[in-house]
Formats: sequence, C-alpha cells, structure tokens
Amino acid sequence: MLAQNVLLEILKNRFQSIANEMAYNVLRTGHTVFIKETGDFGTGIVLPDGELFAAPINLGVSVMIGMWCGQAFSAVPDYAEGDLCVSNDPYLTGGLSTHLCDVFIWKPIFFDGRLRCFAMGFIHSSDVGGKVPGSISPTCYDIWQEGLRIPPLKLYARGALDEGLLRLLLLNSRIPDQNWGDLKALIGAVNTAERRMHALFRRYGVDAAMGGAAALLDYAERQARGLIEQLPDGDYAFTDLMEGDVVPGGHPIRIELTMRVRGGELTLDFTGTDPQVRAALNLPTFSQTGHYMVVPGVVNYLRTKDPSIPYNSGLVRPLRIVAPEGSVMNPHPNAACGVRAATMRRAWEVSMATLSRLDPAYIPAAGGGMAAPVLLACPDPRTGELKVNVAQPLSGGSGARASKDGIEGAEFSTFIRNIPIEVLETEMPVDVIRYALRENSAGAGTHRGGNGLEFTFRSLAPHAILTARGLERFYFRPWGLHGGRAGTPGEAVLNPHTPAERHVGKFDVLELEAGDVIQFLTQGGGGYGSPLGRAPDAVAADVRDGLVSRDTAEQVYGVVLGPDGRVDPEATTRTRRGLDSLAAEPEFDFGPEREAYDALWTDAVRETLDAGVRDAPAAYQALIRLKAMDEIAAHARRAPVTPADVARITTTVKQRFAWPDAPG
Repeated sequence: MLAQNVLLEILKNRFQSIANEMAYNVLRTGHTVFIKETGDFGTGIVLPDGELFAAPINLGVSVMIGMWCGQAFSAVPDYAEGDLCVSNDPYLTGGLSTHLCDVFIWKPIFFDGRLRCFAMGFIHSSDVGGKVPGSISPTCYDIWQEGLRIPPLKLYARGALDEGLLRLLLLNSRIPDQNWGDLKALIGAVNTAERRMHALFRRYGVDAAMGGAAALLDYAERQARGLIEQLPDGDYAFTDLMEGDVVPGGHPIRIELTMRVRGGELTLDFTGTDPQVRAALNLPTFSQTGHYMVVPGVVNYLRTKDPSIPYNSGLVRPLRIVAPEGSVMNPHPNAACGVRAATMRRAWEVSMATLSRLDPAYIPAAGGGMAAPVLLACPDPRTGELKVNVAQPLSGGSGARASKDGIEGAEFSTFIRNIPIEVLETEMPVDVIRYALRENSAGAGTHRGGNGLEFTFRSLAPHAILTARGLERFYFRPWGLHGGRAGTPGEAVLNPHTPAERHVGKFDVLELEAGDVIQFLTQGGGGYGSPLGRAPDAVAADVRDGLVSRDTAEQVYGVVLGPDGRVDPEATTRTRRGLDSLAAEPEFDFGPEREAYDALWTDAVRETLDAGVRDAPAAYQALIRLKAMDEIAAHARRAPVTPADVARITTTVKQRFAWPDAPG
C-alpha cells in the first residue's frame, strides 16, 4: 500500500508538470497579447471518455477542471496516430467551448497501438469573424453573428495538415497570421504532452500510469465529498442580478440559485433564473455535472479548505447542476453566447454568497463582478492592414474577507492578467494617460474591499473602433457582507473633463477619432464588517496612500485626521459614537439601487409575470416578457403594482403577439 501511494504521488506531480509545460509552451510562443500577456488559454490531459485528470493551477485560465470533452471527442470517428482535431462550437461540443472565440484542439495519444488518453487545450482567439472586430458583441442575438462556427473536425489526419480547412479558418478572421501563430503554439503544446506521456508510459508502464490517473480522479472525488459532508444539510438560496442593459430596452436578468447539501453531494439548482435573452449573455452549460463555468466558486472554496486536493475533475463529480432548458444558464441551441463570461461571473458570485451562509469565515464579499476585455481595432498606417488587439482586460477590486482587506484592482476569481502599458503602446497607436487605483471605490468595512481601477487612454489613430464586452455592475453594486458596505459601481466616460464629455455606459461599439480620450473606472469590492470596526490607523494609512479621501474617512469610518494626517483620537471617538447609533449591520448590503429595484420587482410580481409568459410560444416568450416588463415599469411610475396588474398586462401583451389561425 505504501509503495502504491508513493507511486500515486509521483504520478500526480508528473501529470501536473506535463500540463504546466504545455501551458508554458503556449505562453512563451503565442502571438497575440491576449495569449502571451493576458494568458487566456488552457491546457490539460484527458481520459478517453472525456474527463480531465491534469491541468495547470497557476498558468493560463483557472477554470479547466469540470471541462467535459466527451461529446467533442465522440463527434470525430476513427482516431489514428497523428490526428489533431479542432472545434469552437458550443452546441456541437456539448458546452466544452462556450463561445466561438474559444478555439479548442485535441490530440489522441496512442501507445502500443491503442488510444490511451488525449492532450487538449484552447486559445481565446482575438478574432474569429463576426459583426465586430474581436467577434464578441453583447448585442448579437444569434450565434451566426458571432463568427465562424467550426464543428469538430480533423485539422491534421495521420500527421497531414488539411490545407483547405486551414484556409477556411484563416480567411474568416481579421487577423489570420496572429490566429495561426496562437494555434501553432497550442499545437506545439499538445505535441509536447504526447512526448512526455510516452516517456511516462515507458518508465512506469502504461497500465500503472493510466490506472494512476483514474485513481487520482477518485481520490479528489472522495476528498471533495468529505468536505461537503462537513456542511449542514439543507437548502440555501441567493439571488443576484445582471444589469441586462447592453441592448436598448433591456431589463435586469435574475440569476437565482438554490444550493442543496445532502451528505457528500451538492446541487446547484438555477430554477427561477430568467429565460435566455436576445443578447449575447447566454451561457451554454447543458446542465452538465460540475460544468467548469458554473462551479469555480465552490471549487475555490473546497481547495481553500484543503489545498492538498488533486486539481482534477474528480473534484466536481459531487457537484450537480440544474439549469432549466431555455434559461440564460442553459439556452436553446444557436442562442448568442459571446459575452457568457458576464453570466459566468454572476453564477460564481451567487454560489459564493450562498456558501457564506454555511461557512462565513471562508467567503469574501462580492468583487467587481466583471472581466471586460477592452479591444481596439484600427488600420496599421505602415501596412494598411487592420490591427486588432486587446487594450486591457478590466476587472474591479476583490471583496473583503473576514480577516483581510480585498485585493486592489484584481479579483480572486480573475485569472486573466493585465497587459503592460509598454506592450500596449508598442502594439497599438494609443497613449495611456493613467492606469491606477480608483480612490474611494472600495466598499467600506472593518476590512474594506479592494479598490477598482482607472484606465484612461488617448487614441492616436483616426477611425479606431473600440469594443468592450462584459461590462457589468455599472448600476448594481458589488455587495458587502456582515455590515460591510457595497462597493462603487463602474463608469465609462468619453473625453472626460472637457466640454465634449459624455458618459457612454455599457457601449457596444464606439468609434474614436485621433485625440479622443476614453476613461474606464472599474468597481470596488464590497466591504466585510462594520466600517466603525476598522482600525483608525488603517484608515489613516489608506488616506495617505490615496485610496480613501479625508471626507470618506470621517463620514463613513468615523475617523478624524489632523492637519498632519495623524488620527485625532478624541474627535474620532466622538464621531464614531455619533455614527454608531445610525449603523446597521445587514447580512448583505446591496446598495440603494438594488433596494429600489426589489421594491418593485417583488417575488409576487415576478412569479405572476413568469406564470403569464410560460404558456406563450417559446419563440415569443423573451419578447413578450420584455414588453410586459416595460409596461409594468411604466405602471409603477403612476401607481403601486399588484399581481393582478401584472396578470392583466401580461395577458394584453400576449394578445398582441398571438399568431392568427390559418384560414380553413
């Protein structure tokens, strides 16, 4: 038994090192900044049935486990040595890819004439065609607007490149050479994995190696179940909102979660979540067990409780997902899904908020709640060709924890890295004016949230096209926990501090002329615990560092500073005593905007609306719901809304869209 356990530990580390080496190959040889700087790619090693047993922990994306490759693998018949397959289609891969920009490849690894495992990975392509540079637009309403769909196909067959398929892929991209460079980096990574696995098989024996992979999956599952068993059985619920205003007339989108704990199994039930939308916010999960875009909040919790758990898909076997078909968490086929990352992040946050009710010491307040790549496209004055590059992937500050402040300018769940300003200014015709932390953006608390970012740059090129997808929490704030205050929402401003200043909000496409300036202000994370419990010296240090203003120090934290910046103890005691009588310590602080929204859209109003829409034709339900919500909101401006009003309005709207009976 000891020898077997020692071998298992050796294999765990060998598998991990192979996955890491694959990731380093991509990072060091990728062509686009989104790969070589931001690191939006993934690598892994997978059993023939599609379950991933090794992935990097600190390289590339941190959401690889839970990727089920079985449908994609089975879509390609008759694997042979030297084959290499490619696909990016969410619906044909069963939710392996979740939007068209994630281009996956996989290579079967044979040994002694038999298929033993697969090496796989993906790169986020900076452009796969579609209606906007960068391919991702929140206003797309079907998948065909979002770029080229690649079904599971062999890019290489027995080592021979399919030149026709490659030409088709590259012709449908605005940046073909860079795309091919990123793909070749990924191809090099899976070839490396093949060599390393062959060496492993020769040293330890193929049966021992693959038996070890299966055993490590089982071990991770047992450890995960043991941790879940420590949670009290029961049903725990939480609801959060996406703003939904990326399209004209959009309404907030409700993400509702009931977390069911039963022994060693945990179910994430999204029944009650809003229907899919006519925008690119849909997330194709197919209700798969442990789907990698739903479970990271839970996985991070489990790995925080026990960092020694093997990082593989065994961890997610106990995590069941219920996402009703036709909802934003499980749309019908061919719905647009380019900005599914916004929905993904809200799904993480509702799971973390629910866990905070079970184990509050381990769960932080809400972070900025977005990862929004700002992408710039403009003609290259030297070559005339179009340049397309990510200017910066924007995120907010992280939420505060029970024992520490949040992290400044980054979230715990954000795996993408920022782009150095020197690289950006070398790659694109821009002048970065300011890239810094945003003062007063953090939610106040005994431990405050991390501050958001300010990113301001000037376009040096005419007719530059700017897109920004995934902008969220511009209205609904990142929530605070246990008396902590909500963070500050985000903003986007064109030509700030000039007569031409314009708040552009969540824009889809923005054209910049030479000299135009765009400023992004990202969200601060929520605070944890009452602000009056924060150490006065910590508040004074924040003021000195430019993270908190003097007014906020006094009015929110109750800390009075003298002219020298030092704490005035007597004035601070008096001020805090006055504020203490006004202080409330709710479990969650959502901010006044969410409170106003919830006052109108009560459970009774929503349930009546949902019931009224449910019997409408499926193709019309989203439209009927949207129009009914418009009229309910208009009614609320005149008089209180009752369920009877909602039922009447919904019936009237449905009648407008009734399909006439065919004559005869």
